Amino acid sequence: MDYRKKCGAACLAVLLCACVSLSLCACGGENAKTRVVLTTGFLDDEVFRIEDASCRLPEVMVYLTTLQNQYEEVYGEEIWSVSLDGVTLEENVKEMVLARIAQIKSLNLLARSLEVELSGEELERVQQAAAVYYASLNDTEKELLGVTPEMIAEYYGEYALAEKVYAHIIKDINPEISDDEARTITVQHILIKTYTVDGRGERVAYSESAREAAYARAAEAYACAMDGTYTFEELIERYSEDNVASYSFRKGEMTEAFEEAAFNLGNNEISGIVEDEYGYHIIKCINTFDREETDQNKLKIVEERKKEVFGEEYDVFVNSLTRQLNQELWDQVAFLHDDDVTTKNFFDVYNEYFPPD
Repeated sequence: MDYRKKCGAACLAVLLCACVSLSLCACGGENAKTRVVLTTGFLDDEVFRIEDASCRLPEVMVYLTTLQNQYEEVYGEEIWSVSLDGVTLEENVKEMVLARIAQIKSLNLLARSLEVELSGEELERVQQAAAVYYASLNDTEKELLGVTPEMIAEYYGEYALAEKVYAHIIKDINPEISDDEARTITVQHILIKTYTVDGRGERVAYSESAREAAYARAAEAYACAMDGTYTFEELIERYSEDNVASYSFRKGEMTEAFEEAAFNLGNNEISGIVEDEYGYHIIKCINTFDREETDQNKLKIVEERKKEVFGEEYDVFVNSLTRQLNQELWDQVAFLHDDDVTTKNFFDVYNEYFPPD
């Protein structure tokens, strides 16, 4: 068992992230549980509405077809036979597209209250990108997607504005992270547990006598570590009740007591007996500083801060919006299966004119 502190994180299945990205600079997705489902009062091709922002079928098909062809280029058409918990990959991709377009619409609504707009130069780039993408479509694609140059310009414009809103919200985040905050260390450890697990998988603390016996065993292991009777690796094999022998981590990823002891060790130093909610640990520091890992952690920390700051403002705003889904039309949305429909560069063209940071 991994004794790191557990972090709650909603993740898409690996297949949904493997070959393409729809991310808007780490923005979160729409919460499907809050959708208000209606099947009346919509235009014939209107898929959903958020306040006065509307999503029509051609916009969904551009996003969906782009993803479909990107997946098929890598995995082949047979990829759509994959299912996760009884839900097909096609259905998962559909939901991902719905959530992302809904997010873009929501961010465009937020742009009004924040008074964020695209500049004249940005609007010009939107038009240029739209012209390039539309010119890349053949006649069959234009017909089946149902798009015009004006529509493509609208999609790109909303995408660009959504990214600009995100940048506006996180603009004051300090990107400078100290080595100490981001430092990754690597340790080995021996764990003597002070709990058992019941039939429901829940931890049950040892009795006082069992706890004393566990401490005596930890003390025995510590004494062996100090007198050199065995190597630390041999002691792990003989004593440790954790199936993980070593950990690499930064601050905030392990229990407080474990971290405090580990981060105060030098290379090859061994701690005393450290107690936390899992039991008694004896920790040996293998590496106090990894330059490459530390630099990677700095990037992770900045991204975590961006998500946190963005989420605080975005979540409050989006939860106040009225959302309506045309369920009848949405259920009919499906991939296009036509040999002449191969377009997959919608996002590539956009990134040429609005390069990611």
